Amino acid sequence: MRRPWVIGVSGASGTPYPAAVLNALLDAGEAVDLVVSRAARLTILDETGRPFRDAHWKDDLGAWLGRDLVDADVTYWPAGDLAAGPSSGSYPVKGMVVVPASTAACAGIAIGLSKDLLQRAAEVNLKERRPVVVVPRETPVTRSHLEHLIALHDAGAVVLPASPGFYGAGASATAAQLVDFVAGKILDALGVPHTLFRRWSGELNAERS
Repeated sequence: MRRPWVIGVSGASGTPYPAAVLNALLDAGEAVDLVVSRAARLTILDETGRPFRDAHWKDDLGAWLGRDLVDADVTYWPAGDLAAGPSSGSYPVKGMVVVPASTAACAGIAIGLSKDLLQRAAEVNLKERRPVVVVPRETPVTRSHLEHLIALHDAGAVVLPASPGFYGAGASATAAQLVDFVAGKILDALGVPHTLFRRWSGELNAERS
């Protein structure tokens, strides 16, 4: 039975993060169900110069990820399709990642708004007690945002801010390495093996001294 990971992309800035997560999951041979919010389409266009269109989603996704999707196990669900598979708890999935997670998406999921398929799918995975990783990127945050993140934590989600670590590459870290660090932490939370960053061994300080 096919059991994909649901990847929800909201409209917050940070489109390199979902691209890195999607590429890593596909490289690991994982199946993916993708939901891109309407606001996320504008962000993708703004940050990459590439459109994301329902009718041409596979070509647009391949261009965004920089890979051939011919053999990739990817299903795309429009954000407005509340009758889609991931809207039901009986639809078999492994869990979900919302990356990046805007303050609006976090709020909607936390209060059960089900404004669109992204919010509905996240709520379904929480109620089914499946892994849910929420990756907020916006900063600074208000009290209400913090309260929504606490509510998501209490509901069982992993709140994983897009906070890259520098110990793998230090001051010479490239933007791609910093993105991969966050993507790797997301895959760690899902239990999916990867080689996206150099893990801390306790020997770095000795090597540099």
